[in-house]
Amino acid sequence: MAGIGNIFLGDDGFGPEVLRRVTPRLTDPAVRATDYGIRGMHLAYDLLDGYRGLVLVDALPNRGAPGTLHVFEADHDLSAATGLDAHAMDPAAVFASLRALGGEPPYTVVIGCEVGCIEDGIGLSDVVAAAMPDAVHTVEDVVARLSARTAAREG
Repeated sequence: MAGIGNIFLGDDGFGPEVLRRVTPRLTDPAVRATDYGIRGMHLAYDLLDGYRGLVLVDALPNRGAPGTLHVFEADHDLSAATGLDAHAMDPAAVFASLRALGGEPPYTVVIGCEVGCIEDGIGLSDVVAAAMPDAVHTVEDVVARLSARTAAREG
């Protein structure tokens, strides 16, 4: 599981904040939770270890409903064609960097929250902060489903 986002840009810190809250609640020793912040290349290199699944927790653009959670499978075919980018944290850029390094992206679920404010400043807006309990519960559910999926494939 990867929390991504910039904690110095308000609601863009959604991913790291969710990870901070959910990590102590995870009990499966096979689940690795890391706050990558804005270190896209770090995530790409870690994915070279051959994970079977990935949960990305990130802020999403505001489409008119700040605080709304979305859960969807990542489309790896939309990966950016730019290759290695040490400063990009966009998931498409991470997957393109991973491919440039010789790896393949694992099955990926994105859990995102529409932002309310991404201006300079630490801390989430009230509307995104209110989504935290649901976000933590959603992450726990998705991780449990991915763990069960992986166990079924290995069994």
